[in-house]
Formats: sequence, C-alpha cells, structure tokens
Amino acid sequence: MKRVIKLFAFSAVILAAASCGKSRTEQMALAENVRISCTPEVLALVGDKVDAEITVTFPERYFYPKTILEVTPVLVYEGGEVAGETFTYQGEKVKDNYTVVSYDGGSVKENVSFDYADGMEKSYLELRGVLYYKDAAVEIPALKVADGVNVTQLLADNGGSLSFKKDNYQEILHESTEGQVLYDVNSAVVKKSELSSESVQGLQAALDEIESDPRYTVTGTRIISYASPEGGEELNAKLSDRRAESAEKAWDKVTGGMPAGDVQVQSVGQDWEGFQEAVQNSDVEDKDLILRVLSMYSDPAVREREIRNMSQIYQEISKDVFPELRRARFIADVDYRNFSDAELLELVDSAIEVLDEEALLRAASVVEDKDGKADIYKEAVSRYGSDRARFNLAVLALGDRQPDEAAAYLKAIENPDADVTNALGVCEYQKGDLKAAADLFRKAGTDEAKANLGMVQILSGDYDAAAATLAGTGSDNEAVAYILSGDLDKAAAVQTGDSALDNYIKAVIAAREGDSSTVDACLDKVAASCPELAARAEKDVEFANYR
Repeated sequence: MKRVIKLFAFSAVILAAASCGKSRTEQMALAENVRISCTPEVLALVGDKVDAEITVTFPERYFYPKTILEVTPVLVYEGGEVAGETFTYQGEKVKDNYTVVSYDGGSVKENVSFDYADGMEKSYLELRGVLYYKDAAVEIPALKVADGVNVTQLLADNGGSLSFKKDNYQEILHESTEGQVLYDVNSAVVKKSELSSESVQGLQAALDEIESDPRYTVTGTRIISYASPEGGEELNAKLSDRRAESAEKAWDKVTGGMPAGDVQVQSVGQDWEGFQEAVQNSDVEDKDLILRVLSMYSDPAVREREIRNMSQIYQEISKDVFPELRRARFIADVDYRNFSDAELLELVDSAIEVLDEEALLRAASVVEDKDGKADIYKEAVSRYGSDRARFNLAVLALGDRQPDEAAAYLKAIENPDADVTNALGVCEYQKGDLKAAADLFRKAGTDEAKANLGMVQILSGDYDAAAATLAGTGSDNEAVAYILSGDLDKAAAVQTGDSALDNYIKAVIAAREGDSSTVDACLDKVAASCPELAARAEKDVEFANYR
C-alpha cells in the first residue's frame, strides 16, 4: 500500500512543483509523508452495507493553494465495480465550497458506503483521483486501499425458523366398551333376564365386531361391582364383594369364551360417586339439598343419616336412583390399530373423505411433494376449518418466499397464537421490513421467534445484540453471532456439529485464532462433503493467509 501512496502523492507534487520550483528530492520527501489509511483494512459486510472510513494525512507544504483534487472510492469485484460518492478538496486560494486542505498540512476523513452485491466477497477498494490546476487536469493512478469483502455474516441461516403444526394422530387408539347387570336390593344373584338385557346385548355386539376386525385387540377386562349407599357401609361392602364374585362367573356367559385379555375384578362397596352423578342428572325434587349434604359431609354414615332424614326425598331416590346403583359393570379395554402412513397415502388417493382432521394432518406430513401437502391441508381447511392446516399452508408459502400468500392464511386463523405471530414476523422479514419483523418476533417470544430475532439482528449488523439474543438457544446462528461479535471462545464452545457448514464455521474460528492446522483439517472435511462451500472458501478473505 505504501508504494501506491507514493504514486498518488507524486502526481500531486508534480503540479505543485511546476509553480513552486521544488526539487525532485523535495517532492519525494513530501510524498513519503503522505499517509492513507482505511478502516477496516479488510472490508466487511455489516447488515446489507459495506462501509469504510478513509483517512488521508497531507504533510506541510504539500497541497498547493490553487489546486483542486477529486477522489472517487471504487469497489472493484468479480463481475463489476461500483463507485461511491466523489469527494472534492481544494487549496486555500480556490474560490469554491469544497473541503479546504491547508498548505500547512492536515487530515481529511471520509466515510464510504456500498450496497452489497453478489461477487463482492472477492474485491478491493481503490481510490481514483483527478487533480486540477489552472486549465490542466491530471488523472491520478488508482490506489488500492483495502481488500474485501468479509461476508461471514452470510453464514447465518436467513430462512426464518418455522415449524409445521403437529397433528394429534394416534397410531394406537385406546378405547373401551361396556355393559352392566343390575341386582335386586340386598341380592348378589345375577338374574337370567339381566344376561339378555339391552346393556349386555350391546356389549356382546361390540365384542363380536371387535373380534371380526383385525385392527381391534382386547387388551383386558375390568369387572367392577357396587352397592347403593343404603343399609350401612359394612353391609354394603360385603354385598359388593358377593356381587363381584357372581359377576365374574357371569362373564363367561356374556362373552361365550371370547378372548378377553387379563380379567381384573374390583369391588367398590357403597357407590357414593355414582350416587352423586345420578342425583345430579335426575329429576328428583330438591336434589340440590342432597348434593349439598354430599359436599358438606364425607363420612358415609353421616351422609346416609342426613339423607334418610329427608323422608319424602328419600322415598323418591329409593325408587328412582338406588336401583341403578345396584350393579356390576363389564368393561372391555380395546386397542384400535389406526391407519399406517402407507395406508393413509392410499386413502388420500382413493377415499380421502374417510379421513378425519388428525388423519389428514398426518397424511400431509408424510407426503414429500409440496403441492401434495398443500392439497391435503386445503382439504382439512375445507372440511374441518382446520387452523393448523391454515398455519401449515402459510409455512409452505413462506418456504416458497410468498409472504403475501402466507399472511392471508395466517390472518384467517380464528385463534392466533404465538406461533402465528412469529410466522407473521417471517412474512415481514421476507418483505424486507426488518423492524416490523423484529417487533413481531419480540411479541411472539417463542424459541423460534427468539432465533428469528437473532437472525434479524445479525442481518442488521447488530452483532452484540444478536449474540445476547441467541445465547444458550442452540440456534444454528449462535456461533455465527459470537464470531461476528468477537467472542471466539463462546463461538467454539457452541459449534459442536460435524456437518459441512459446522466445519466451515469451525475453520473461520480457527483462522481468526491463527490455528492453521485446524483450518486445514476443517476445510478438508468441507471439500469432501460440500463443493459449494469449498468454492466459497477459495474466495473467503477469512482464509486469505491460509491459501
């Protein structure tokens, strides 16, 4: 850089010498004292800009009072170049409104900024000048002042973190079917008529259907006996036990030897819970009085006494409530094997109408084709008004960079949650409104929204804020944020994966730490697995000292 500075200075001195009569030795001595610096020396992408500060220090008796100097910063890269704003300086005797440089010497600082474009990752910044004196103009040879551009920021995942809403589809459905037999007061005998009651016949029909359907499996049977809460706790406990025994014997008659799984028998005794439910659902007058007694007292004897004291009510419940509590229940627990993924895909093509909302959502998750997914989600919206399907359609649209379409789906959701707010933030991000996106991500507050906020902060060049936001999240961008904020120890600590991108990021960390062996090892892994990243490494200024 020092050599090109001499060229720049010497051209200016030539014109000055024409009037001042300085010797060549004096000219060269002055040129040696011209200093040009650029901060940073290696340009970097920050947000969507490439910025630099250029400082030129002129020695005393250098800038001739009647001279005008135009300087244009130009960023030259593969595929083109872009010129920045031209800066114009004038000597003390020039009657114009440019920045004045004293004949006694001085420094000028200028900030330059370029919009980033693809190809700038391999570039350099040069200064091009024209010096004017009287009617003469001298074009000054271009001077390279910085290399560029460090684009490590672009290693950050900028797609936006979004997950599909999950289905509640169950591969195995746990169901049950039941029937019951009723007993006479103080009796444990299962009457023949009860074995052909509507309740038992319904159970038998269900068991027949289960046996004929290979998707069903009876996993176990529960036989539970009860006594109505009348006649004392001890008496009813024994009565309930005898009913359990008789019901167990009757079970074989009910099933006719059909497989029933493991049979468990339970005797409850006085059925206060069933009594409360029966009263609640009955038309018994003053039932609120009975329910109040049940809530006030927990002792069975006290409960029975208080209820008996309501003589008229007691007669009514003895007739309408107690008989239904003298019972034994037969409960068959059944597992239903739901449609497999392959079966769901077949049904989507042949009989999609038989699939409920959860089955449709599961089927869509299995389909790999985006259009196929969308069609199934639209079916779920059409038939069930599924908000989850609407959300997933928005995710698909955002995957195709269609934020307006996604927003339409999201705004149709009846009960928006934090995930919807996060997705709306991704919509704003894809539209280019980073501030609106950040506001929505903060409002959402979910882990995905936090990752997205960190992404926006990286893309905005606010690296310290991004590192703070992403700290401890395990986000793919966490290590990148630490690198950009200068915390290499934390970056190395969180970058533990072994993918091509992981190894590339590890190589960047190692390069900044001066660890050449790790740089080579990591880039070898990158080259072996990802040609695209390997090609990037060839141009990456992070590795300029390791090629």
